[in-house]
Amino acid sequence: MANPPLKGIISYPVTPFDSATGDVDLDALRRLTDDLVDAGSHGIAPLGSTGESAYLRETEWDAVCETTLQTVAGRVPTLVGVSHWSTEGTVRRARVAARNGATAIMVLPQVYWKLTDAELARHYGTVAAATDLPMMLYNNPGTSGVDLQPEKVVALARTIPNLTMVKESSGIVPRFRSLQDLSDGALSVYNGSNPVALEAFRSGAAGWCTAAPCLVPQWTLALHAAATGGEDGRADALLAELLPFLRFIVGHGLPRAVKAGLELQKRGVGAPRPPLLPLPDEPTRELRTILDRLASHPLLT
Repeated sequence: MANPPLKGIISYPVTPFDSATGDVDLDALRRLTDDLVDAGSHGIAPLGSTGESAYLRETEWDAVCETTLQTVAGRVPTLVGVSHWSTEGTVRRARVAARNGATAIMVLPQVYWKLTDAELARHYGTVAAATDLPMMLYNNPGTSGVDLQPEKVVALARTIPNLTMVKESSGIVPRFRSLQDLSDGALSVYNGSNPVALEAFRSGAAGWCTAAPCLVPQWTLALHAAATGGEDGRADALLAELLPFLRFIVGHGLPRAVKAGLELQKRGVGAPRPPLLPLPDEPTRELRTILDRLASHPLLT
């Protein structure tokens, strides 16, 4: 795709919850969203798995969508995760996102029963037809239990005109190039697996969708700038220092780890919503050590 609507560092805000009531904390969401934009994020993507979308009531989902997009206020592009167990629910969310001014929507095949090829085609086709927004197919076998191979993704895109982007979160690096080659460059590809961020950029990924900027925005921006600016040595050095952090937040679960980190930074957004539990004490201490090291590292200071 010659000019994708999103590129660079596309930041995922967590969804804050009030510590006393457990309700969505929209004031905290506004502060976090502003922080991400002010830090230099190239795009904001609410309501993915990091945002605990699956645990929100529909009224809460709508409020998070509206609040995030109003706070961004067009300063950067926005990508709203609209996935739902049903096609009807996904269509409803897509229309809410469009009504509130989203730049694009992202759809994960969030399934209970494994879908046939025909069912996947109907689901994505129906959601795509519900708005005129560009759509990103989100392949995340770790959370959805479905692994959409590049051949299947490209076949879907050929029948759905506004399916123009793919977020590939399997961590299988050759897929970035395969998706571009098989689609003759028609699909823009984005990385959703934090540890392979640099390899993804070097394979032609248009962007990196990540929750890391919630805690270390300048590191992610510096890595992107080095990777896309031909500074190979600096990019390698940045990733080497950042990898322990990236592996930590993925390994401990993004909502748990990011929310613990925000608490350590005195920017608390409450605990994850049950059934998730807060990050335990020992890994929280480990995270503090990692964040302290990054905060004072000479590569960025």
